[in-house]
Amino acid sequence: MNHAAEWLETDGRGGYAMGRADGLRTRRYHSLLTVARTPPTDRFTLVNGCDAWIETADGRYALSAQRYGGGVTDPDGVTRLSDFQSEPWPTWRYRLPSGVEVVQELVMRHGSPLVMLAWHVSEPIDARLVVRPFLSVRDAHASTHANDVFAWDATIVGSRIDWRPYGGLPAVTAFTTGVFTAEPHWYHNFEYDEERARGLEFREDLASPGTITFALDDRPAVLAFSSDTEGVNAIPTEDPLSLWHDVTHRERERRAAFATPLHRAADAYVVQRGLGRTIIAGYPWFADWGRDTFIALRGLCLATNRRSDAHAMLLEWARHVSDGMLPNRFADFGADAEYNSVDAALWYVVAVEAFLRQCGADGSISAEDEMVLAGAVGSIVDGYIRGTRYRIHVDDDGLLAAGVAGVQLTWMDAKVGDWVVTPRVGKPVEIQALWINALRIAARWNASTLHAADRATAAFESRFWNETAGCLFDVVDADGVAGAVDASVRPNQLLAVGGLPWPVLEGDRARRIVEVAEAQLWTSAGLRSLAPDDPSYVGLYRGDMRERDGAYHQGTVWPWLVGAFIDAWVRVRGGSDEAKLEAAHRFLSPLLAHYQQSAPGHVGEIADGDAPHTSQGCPFQAWSVGEALWVQEVVLRAESAHDAAAQAVATGSGAGRTRKAR
Repeated sequence: MNHAAEWLETDGRGGYAMGRADGLRTRRYHSLLTVARTPPTDRFTLVNGCDAWIETADGRYALSAQRYGGGVTDPDGVTRLSDFQSEPWPTWRYRLPSGVEVVQELVMRHGSPLVMLAWHVSEPIDARLVVRPFLSVRDAHASTHANDVFAWDATIVGSRIDWRPYGGLPAVTAFTTGVFTAEPHWYHNFEYDEERARGLEFREDLASPGTITFALDDRPAVLAFSSDTEGVNAIPTEDPLSLWHDVTHRERERRAAFATPLHRAADAYVVQRGLGRTIIAGYPWFADWGRDTFIALRGLCLATNRRSDAHAMLLEWARHVSDGMLPNRFADFGADAEYNSVDAALWYVVAVEAFLRQCGADGSISAEDEMVLAGAVGSIVDGYIRGTRYRIHVDDDGLLAAGVAGVQLTWMDAKVGDWVVTPRVGKPVEIQALWINALRIAARWNASTLHAADRATAAFESRFWNETAGCLFDVVDADGVAGAVDASVRPNQLLAVGGLPWPVLEGDRARRIVEVAEAQLWTSAGLRSLAPDDPSYVGLYRGDMRERDGAYHQGTVWPWLVGAFIDAWVRVRGGSDEAKLEAAHRFLSPLLAHYQQSAPGHVGEIADGDAPHTSQGCPFQAWSVGEALWVQEVVLRAESAHDAAAQAVATGSGAGRTRKAR
């Protein structure tokens, strides 16, 4: 058991509960109940955690632990933790000195802001359980401190307890089989190690309105938390024990329907937005971002048979095309969408192609809806050809140029103050691969774009090859200077060979690109963003925000690139079943096993470039999970003769099933 491993529960609305296996809260985001007031955004943390202990005639035994100022850990519940499991939901087992086992479970109900906890013992004992919840009711990204405004008063009706600490902010509701006793206290100086390591505010005070006491018998001790967010009544009139049995029964059935933990992880990112659906880019930091959505969509939705969700998302995003661009970000608090990405719209076109190809087998999209998608694709291609924001335009050679100084337009841009860490003004390699694919996809409705695609391909072949390195330049016409090149060896070039419907390069050059990527960039956690022998390489993602942003794309490993890498690796070997099985053993299984240690069932955002490639950044990342699923379910499908071997690979790593080849 890795005590620092993090678990995640989500409510399908952008809300979540998350924490560590050992129960220590080391992030401001570790909480029992964080809700989205306007799903999936405007997230507020209501219940941060709780202390729990068993009182017997022999003494008091903690089942929890908190980190306080100066690195003090108290109480000592971690010393009694004997096991933690994340499936089908987070479950902790504590052992008392008498040998009695106390089991704690936590589950969120899909579709409403409701989290439920339950404790039960292996045998009835003469003891009682006491739980003291900690509340904050603050923006999920903020911290709170002791104040005189917090309203302690509780309204108690039967098994329900309501607090409204701050007027105008969400209320907190508890629903319990226990007995509440008002004992209001501020608890001071909770310390968050992860926030301190990031150079952010790392101490917080939390309010505890009292304790809830339970008898320990043959029934679970049940405590639920919810809120009045968006008028949703998550607490019914039934008794708490019946609610627990109902929620766990329904959630067990719902979760059992997913083929593997990775398939179930995908469900966490597909959430409500208004009357429709969207994709959360990552927990706990991100909301729905354009680029992340379209990269993740193939795996999260199409590889998991959630075509209706993909259908709704693509139609909804079609409404937001503006001068050929799509927003890269919707702000948390209703500000205008941000059109500041050159690749988000191009990834949308790729997602449309994947969706329509899947629909083509059964004609499951109406002509009217297809024309909406076709119109969006056409508007994107036409907008880029005409020229749009940030000097995005087709240059004289047919390639797509983009960028103005100081503006982050590609996924790999990084800027700290006035320091542009990875300047990519000019013609970035992956943007050309996406552009050529967009032109070929648009030819489904407008054949004239094929000529533009062929012209851009010819220019790409003549301008991007770096014979000295045996791979591609990362940017040509770098910084907008004709003929200037950035020869950094980065993984972006893989998209010219794999990960997209049409490879830009094939044959010997494609093979050499993959060999360079495997030799210099591949790790068990994914692909480095820069080769280790580059003078700008940073092997550890550490320090304050300036240091971390400076390392973000300078060697840090990104697992989402596994899709392009494995697809390219298999393609240059002719797409054989043997190559697919070898890729599953050699690349996908180790990657999934690596992240299983830090975020069971999920794949994180980044990892250190240097061994042992410690997981870093956002612990639960949509495009990382999505690309792992896409490459697993689409690229690595094997003929039935190999199914048993492929299944053994999947089972051993948590990778899931492999199926019949394309």
